[in-house]
Amino acid sequence: MARVPPQRARPGDAGGRGRRTVSATHPVSVAGARPAHAWRLAERLPLLVTLALFVAMSAAGGVLYDGFLSPQVFLNLLIDNAFLCIVAVGLTFVILTGGIDLSVGAVIAFTSVLSAALVQRHGWHPLAAIPLVLALGTGFGALMGVLIRRYRLQPFVVTLAGMFLARGAATLISVDSINIEHPAYVAIAALRIPVGGGASLSFGALLALAVVAGGVALARLTRFGRTVYAIGGNEQSAWLMGLPVGSTLVGVYALSGFCSALAGVVYTFYMLSGYSQHAMGLELDAIAAVVIGGTLLSGGKGHVLGSLVGVLILGLIQTLIVFDGTLSSWWTRIAIGVLLLAFCLLQRLLVARHGGA
Repeated sequence: MARVPPQRARPGDAGGRGRRTVSATHPVSVAGARPAHAWRLAERLPLLVTLALFVAMSAAGGVLYDGFLSPQVFLNLLIDNAFLCIVAVGLTFVILTGGIDLSVGAVIAFTSVLSAALVQRHGWHPLAAIPLVLALGTGFGALMGVLIRRYRLQPFVVTLAGMFLARGAATLISVDSINIEHPAYVAIAALRIPVGGGASLSFGALLALAVVAGGVALARLTRFGRTVYAIGGNEQSAWLMGLPVGSTLVGVYALSGFCSALAGVVYTFYMLSGYSQHAMGLELDAIAAVVIGGTLLSGGKGHVLGSLVGVLILGLIQTLIVFDGTLSSWWTRIAIGVLLLAFCLLQRLLVARHGGA
């Protein structure tokens, strides 16, 4: 029997013949498309701009103010914003899927006031109270994820309701600030780990760095992370590729809830108190840090390390204003607003230039 030579597959053939396979984070180069290195450069450009901005602001501070470039000044950026950094890591994963989480600040308040009430008023040991509030935060995030995934509700609406619920629950626990005087809390709050040159880091800052490292590994080295990027790139395509879209979306919001609860624990170490009005508006700072760090609000592209740099930039703005001494603290909000608009415009330009390639 004569052997029939195979026909050349054409783009658009039925059965998937001729269809090119594109990675969720590293598209390949084909005829008529931009080279792969151009895609990688476009993906990393917001992060590079963020790093350049941080270096430029630091250099300007060093020129204008004596002592600004001392190591402890920069370590204080992380010490004073450790809880924001932890929240930003969880929120990065949410935004990478194209979602949003407005409940993070309220979860911090709920976690802080609940742990303070358990330890200070009811005599719980911190080693018992902390795991409980972490579990509650994780479960709360997972519940929002289930509502978003199962009933196809908008993340904005679900997490807005979660924000009101968590803040209201915190108020029910106590309308007054609860000071924490437990020796373990006081010792951890006062702990400083030397890093050389007379500089030191707090326990909360070290924990924030550990969370960032874990977030980087989770995003880049695990199937969960690859699925998160794929969902943000195109959720329907992720379904067609057989990826666990549903469980990943629930996991993303559970992770955000866990990070928010952990940030609440760090906040209690930082403030030595729990209060239902803690972290008011912090969700907006966290979103700003993630966007300034180079993560697209539409999802699919971004870096956990970028969110860390975004948090440091927010802290650097505040530090510059403090060193100046003549500017109102409201200039911090103005500067953040300008930067946020600038990075949103940059993202829009990048999507317009490379999105249809």
